[in-house]
Amino acid sequence: MKKGAFMSKADILFKSMCRDIIDNGFSSEGEIVRAKWEDGTPAHTIKKFAVINRYDLSQEFPALTLRPTNVKAAIDELLWIWQKKSCNVKDLNSCIWDAWADETGSIGQAYGYQLGVKHKYAEGEFDQVDRVLFDLKNNPYSRRIMTNIFVHEDLHAMNLYPCAYSMTFNVTGNKLNGILNQRSQDTLVANNWNVVQYAILIHMFAQVSRLEAGELVHVIADAHIYDRHIPLVEELIIRPQYEAPILKINPEIKDFYAFKVEDFIFENYQSGPQIKKIPVAV
Repeated sequence: MKKGAFMSKADILFKSMCRDIIDNGFSSEGEIVRAKWEDGTPAHTIKKFAVINRYDLSQEFPALTLRPTNVKAAIDELLWIWQKKSCNVKDLNSCIWDAWADETGSIGQAYGYQLGVKHKYAEGEFDQVDRVLFDLKNNPYSRRIMTNIFVHEDLHAMNLYPCAYSMTFNVTGNKLNGILNQRSQDTLVANNWNVVQYAILIHMFAQVSRLEAGELVHVIADAHIYDRHIPLVEELIIRPQYEAPILKINPEIKDFYAFKVEDFIFENYQSGPQIKKIPVAV
């Protein structure tokens, strides 16, 4: 991974996106909204439709420096979904999914469950992750390398519909690129968390496929900022920026299923202070 240029490009993209949402977005005021604040007040948003951000992973690792992203927890959740293919919070080393789990710890037929379902192909029977790994090894220039976890027939059995729901992979030369499609995103809370996760996923697939990480393109259908988050975002995007951190991955790992959280090291990760007590709409 090359050393990041002065000031993180991920910060620049984030600041531009937030400024555009606040200045030019559409407010849900006057509409009936599902989410509410803890005091029962409707949680309105201001949104932009179809936000597209591009991150060149060959140039920097796109972790925000305006405030810290808990990269280790983000990777742990990514491994829970993509590597363990689990839908049980007992397999996760954090409590971020506890609100959607039942008494057994299950979040239903969602996220990792969908990636682990096997399907029949001409080449054999694979789940979605193993199909990607097979194609990257045997047919890397295919235009059909993709995953999708928004499965309509199973939505009734999901405790939460997937937000980030599909990845499309594309190899150009020796670089692995990916498009992350997301139906909805709470920009302050989740944007960089998702970016970090899927940047890591591309790096993982690239390393075990003898490719280099290329671009992550993030497509968000409904990128929104909650009304009570606007002052927090306004303060965040005028903060000083730092250099992007340097990502180092254990080069000995050649098997996708052998990666562990500790195989990812982030050097020189400087950031502004964390935002505490972010109000959460439910």
